[in-house]
Amino acid sequence: MQNNNLLKLPIKALTPLSKLTTLRIGGNAQWLAEPRTINELSELILWAKNKNLSCNAFGAGSNLLISDNGIEGLTICLKKLQGHQIDPSTGIIEVLGGEFIPNLSRKVARHGLHGLEWAVGIPGTIGGAAVMNAGAQGSCIADRLISLKAISIKNGKEFEISNQDLNFSYRQSILQEKSLIVISARFQLDPGHDKEKLINITNQNLAHRLKTQPYHLPNCGSIFRNPEKFKAGKLIEQLGLKGLRHGGAEISSIHANFIINSNQATAKDVLELIEIIQKKIQTKHGFLLQPEIKKLGFN
Repeated sequence: MQNNNLLKLPIKALTPLSKLTTLRIGGNAQWLAEPRTINELSELILWAKNKNLSCNAFGAGSNLLISDNGIEGLTICLKKLQGHQIDPSTGIIEVLGGEFIPNLSRKVARHGLHGLEWAVGIPGTIGGAAVMNAGAQGSCIADRLISLKAISIKNGKEFEISNQDLNFSYRQSILQEKSLIVISARFQLDPGHDKEKLINITNQNLAHRLKTQPYHLPNCGSIFRNPEKFKAGKLIEQLGLKGLRHGGAEISSIHANFIINSNQATAKDVLELIEIIQKKIQTKHGFLLQPEIKKLGFN
């Protein structure tokens, strides 16, 4: 562990990243830090810049595949960057980027705010959800987001970006093309709804996700984006691929668009299983399934 005179936050050296991802896969971070405030995050970015180190960031590690070789430079895990302000009268909420989505979904329901019941089953952070425009049940982050604040990985400068300037589409935003970290987001929800009804809907949504997806096993969420007019999971299931194993990676028998770490899987196992699925779908249907997961540490 290193303590820099200009940086009060500890930075850990050669730290395994597998425990920080829901897939439980990944090599070591050359340097790892977990900021709790925006100021700490800013200091970390400048620390990496001054040492000429690359800088990468992720939240809950739920939509992520990290290389078996790990990640060079500074890796920032944002899941401790939590905090929120809720205005029950206007329905406006402001949330830090590391806030866990299921927790936020429950909190706003208890305030009688409608608009995030669908999000309770998404095991990620607000920042990651904004980058990916996460969604479920026909709703998505873009539906409720007013604006967000982001910080540049390159120089630590902060920006505010409106919904209209984020170029949202299905599982896409302009943030995927920029070297930016989401530090907070502002949403407009609908106030004045029955709290008990919202809580019940939220609980039912979570129960459905737990029943239909392998949440109890190490996985990284949906592997592929749904192609137009199709469901990726259904296409994979129709080819009889549920339960197919490659090394320690396995196509879930519960939901075919999930790959689980069934037996000490490596990132290589997962990537090769993804390729097997893609080739079989392309042979059958003539198009290539596009992965939804983010990769870090690969050339």
